[in-house]
Amino acid sequence: MDPKNGSSFTGFILLGFSDRPQLERVLFVVLLIFYLLTLLGNTTIIALSLLDPHLQTPMYFFLSNLSFLDLCYTTSIVPQLLVHLRGADKSISFAACVAQLFVSLWLGSTECILLGVMAVDRYAAICRPLHYTVIMHPRLCALMASASWFIGFANSSLQTS
Repeated sequence: MDPKNGSSFTGFILLGFSDRPQLERVLFVVLLIFYLLTLLGNTTIIALSLLDPHLQTPMYFFLSNLSFLDLCYTTSIVPQLLVHLRGADKSISFAACVAQLFVSLWLGSTECILLGVMAVDRYAAICRPLHYTVIMHPRLCALMASASWFIGFANSSLQTS
């Protein structure tokens, strides 16, 4: 609490590269380019998986889920970082910090679980090739992907609280 005007700030001030502001401009451009490439690449993977009938397999279903997850993950972090790199206000409120922590934990946990699910899919394809279509039917794939998202959400809720 500021004794002069009675105001208080409940957040964090991000220092960044305060002693070298020219680095912030370079980092902004580099991150923006990589962010746009990430958006383009993951959107392309999702679109191709949906449009090409030959790619309507469990492997590409999980790959599309992973691409969507990566889109969400990078979009939850990079735009805020770009704003702080170019803007004058380099602060974040406590609530915004908690929200970003929650989303990052949720998507990071979900990604780890989804990678495990993808490993099970590849195990079934390699070790049980004749039974693969029976084992990895679309309903099970949807259930496993949904479970990944739900478990990631539950983990994030527990960790954030």
